[in-house]
Amino acid sequence: MVRRREEEKFLDVSAAMQGSLVFSDPVNLRINGKFEGNLTTKGNLIIGKAADVRADIVGENITVSGQVRGNIKASSMLVFSASAQVLGNVEVSRIAVEEGAIFNGKCKMVEGKISLEELSDYLSIEENKIMEWVEGGKIPVESEGDRLLFDRKEVETWISRKP
Repeated sequence: MVRRREEEKFLDVSAAMQGSLVFSDPVNLRINGKFEGNLTTKGNLIIGKAADVRADIVGENITVSGQVRGNIKASSMLVFSASAQVLGNVEVSRIAVEEGAIFNGKCKMVEGKISLEELSDYLSIEENKIMEWVEGGKIPVESEGDRLLFDRKEVETWISRKP
C-alpha cells in the first residue's frame, strides 16, 4: 500500500489589499503582496519575502520573511527569518530570530499567570465577556486576594477545546 503525503493547504494572497482581515477558524495563510490594515488569524501565518505589510497582526504561529510595520502578537510562536524586516513591538510566548533579520521594537514575553486586563488584551475580548465566563465557571481562573489570575497555557487549552 502506498501512502500519499497530503500537502498542507495555504490561502496564498499575492495581491495588494487594504482593510481588516479576521479568520476565526484555523487557516494556513501566506501573504506575498502588500497588505495594510489589521490582521487577526488562527493557525499559521507566513509573511513572504516579497510582502510589504503595514498592519497590526494577531495570530498563533507567525513566520515573517518580508517587511512588517506594525505590532505583532503571537500566542504560540513567532519566527523572524533571515530576510525579515520588522518595525514594531511584539508580544510572544516563544520567538526565534535568524541571523540577518532586522527587528526594531520592543519584545514582551508572555508566560505564566496573567491578569484580567492582560487576558483581555491577549484574547482581544472585552473584560465583561471574560467575567461572564468566570462567573459561569467556564474558564480556568485563580484568585489571589481581590485579583483574578489566569494561567495562559490553561486558557489556551480551554480555548482549543471550545466548539
